[in-house]
Amino acid sequence: NSILLNNRARDQFSSFFHRTDTFALGVCNGCQMMAHLSALIPGAEQWPVFVRNASEQFEARLVMVEVTPSPSLFFDGMVGSRLPVVVAHGEGQAVFSSRAPDEDTAGLPCVALRYTDNYGEVTQTYPSNPNGSIQGITGMTTPDGRFTIMMPHPERVFRTVQYSWYPKEWEDASPWSRFFANARRWVG
Repeated sequence: NSILLNNRARDQFSSFFHRTDTFALGVCNGCQMMAHLSALIPGAEQWPVFVRNASEQFEARLVMVEVTPSPSLFFDGMVGSRLPVVVAHGEGQAVFSSRAPDEDTAGLPCVALRYTDNYGEVTQTYPSNPNGSIQGITGMTTPDGRFTIMMPHPERVFRTVQYSWYPKEWEDASPWSRFFANARRWVG
């Protein structure tokens, strides 16, 4: 609200989001902040807000997510990947105000990431879905892919030593390292 209610700050953030040479990633609290600023972000109108977890408690553990087809620059070349990632949040449940997604998220092409169960199926069931988000939605992007928000923490698992177990073929870098390399490649 400090940004939205302060004309100078609002104008500066809006200017940043409207430039074509910028991008941003919002993780966890950053995800909540950017979702709250969606009125300033071109193409973010469909983004949810993130509210208290359905479990009514802070959730911190490793979960599985699936990268869905989206234009997100961060997930370039990762579509279909099912990856373990850390969550640590008390308010991560995605709630859509304008149009709630139904059984099919095809109407929301900017869904970038969803929780899956141990069979690789998208889930709303606790504990695989730690916050109760509809259709397991935990990451969104804009139509141009420059602005992405997500509740899980990829920065906590980009190296294999950050996992208790990993496949040997991962060597030193986990698949999440590509997420960050994609951003670096976009910068040039």
